[in-house]
Amino acid sequence: MKYIFGNWKMYLDLGESVILANELAEEVFTDDKMEIAIFPTALAFSNVATIFSGTSVAVGPQDVAWQPKGAYTGGVSPLMYKDLGARYALVGHSERRHVFGETDEEVRKKVEACLDTGLIPVVCIGETKQEKDEGKREYRLKKQLMKVFENLNLNGGKIMVAYEPVWAIGTGDACNPLDADDIHGWIKLELKNYHDIEVPILYGGSVKPDNVIDYLRLETVDGVLVGNASTKTETFVPLIRAVEKIK
Repeated sequence: MKYIFGNWKMYLDLGESVILANELAEEVFTDDKMEIAIFPTALAFSNVATIFSGTSVAVGPQDVAWQPKGAYTGGVSPLMYKDLGARYALVGHSERRHVFGETDEEVRKKVEACLDTGLIPVVCIGETKQEKDEGKREYRLKKQLMKVFENLNLNGGKIMVAYEPVWAIGTGDACNPLDADDIHGWIKLELKNYHDIEVPILYGGSVKPDNVIDYLRLETVDGVLVGNASTKTETFVPLIRAVEKIK
């Protein structure tokens, strides 16, 4: 199974999200070896989820609160998203960590909240350019993985990891596929320290129609988390079509 996940971030307003969702819903994606999921803004989530209802395209939030209900101004819980049709949830995206100051401890609580609700958390990890240049990439990733997976009770649920090097997100400086292959292999081995189950690992960071095949032909890369290229029909559909042709 190959996973094609589109993170719309804060690129699209409600009207633009509805237009794009309707355009994608008109496409026929029949490859049973591929799972497509869209992560719209909280503002557009209900509308987008309704549009994709009954299609092969899944939906999920870009972030979640860790409490089901209560006095948490601005928060939206996994339970609320689940009621609207969510299957997945992004947790710990680098922009949440580095722009909004989200901690490893907060990421862990959000992961547990998703599992308790029945959502599949997609845990985002990655290193900065400085950490990479200083040879601290494995140290940073090991710490992020440990904070999430150590003594984690999956409750019979599923979990995924998205490796997104911070220096490659939105910069056009995509990670070399051979380097991605190496680090994905390292992550898979690292995860064996915590669980026996197979955890899908996605690559994210300047994924485009012209490089997606280079990543998904690698056995260690189970899918891609696409940012800007997923917000336009003219780039996201060709990217999906390219993946459909992989033998």
